[in-house]
Amino acid sequence: MLAMTVDERHGGRRRLLRPLLGLLLLLGVLAGTLVLLGPGVLSGLRAGDGWPPWGAECTVETSEGEVGLDRDQAKRVMTAVALSARGMEAPDTTGIDEAVLQRLADGPPEDAAASLACRGSADRDLQEQQLTGTGLTPRAERLRGAMTEVFGEQSLGGFAPGGIDQGHGAESTHYDGRAVDVFFRPVTEENRRQGWLLAHWLVAHAEDLDVQYVIFDDRFWSVHSSRGQWQDYDAPEPGNEILRHLDHVHVDVLRGDPG
Repeated sequence: MLAMTVDERHGGRRRLLRPLLGLLLLLGVLAGTLVLLGPGVLSGLRAGDGWPPWGAECTVETSEGEVGLDRDQAKRVMTAVALSARGMEAPDTTGIDEAVLQRLADGPPEDAAASLACRGSADRDLQEQQLTGTGLTPRAERLRGAMTEVFGEQSLGGFAPGGIDQGHGAESTHYDGRAVDVFFRPVTEENRRQGWLLAHWLVAHAEDLDVQYVIFDDRFWSVHSSRGQWQDYDAPEPGNEILRHLDHVHVDVLRGDPG
């Protein structure tokens, strides 16, 4: 076999480099297009009701369209809205769209689904915990304390000293001391707004507080769904206000591993 000449070797290299340079040029054009078009193009690239892997951690549905937030922004804005509703000093929300603040303060309109959603992640190194004297695990007790700090004293249920063993479904997390019900009675538009304020706050802080499920107003959010979208809640019969979670927000925390 004859050895390749210098020109032949260089020609082969050029043939190999051309497709690579073309691919790099195409990627550069696509990246530039995304920057120029902004968030709107990302909305168009979503598959179903989830996020692309490069999308925002949280989203808010406003009257002007969907707005993306990072997790810190979502926590800050929900705490600000909750504290402002109590007439208390709130975190700085400079740079966050006013439409986001308005929608989260007002809650979802009429029968619309939740306004704020965040991606979930249950991949955490947690140990299983036992009941404390309050009837809650330390993880659930920490959650209760965090809610009280922001929302003040609330009407709570679903746990008791020594634990409970009835009044809920067979597999209920209430029996493990991992769940708290926060009541907003009677069922009115104002109480619905207050309930969504808490539900959205819980989802925004789910990562910090090891929240597993939030259920309210015929909808539920799960940390086990990487898409993080709220879904319709299929209430058991007879489908009354309690079972549909119209009069209370249910929140529970992750169990953890037995170790």
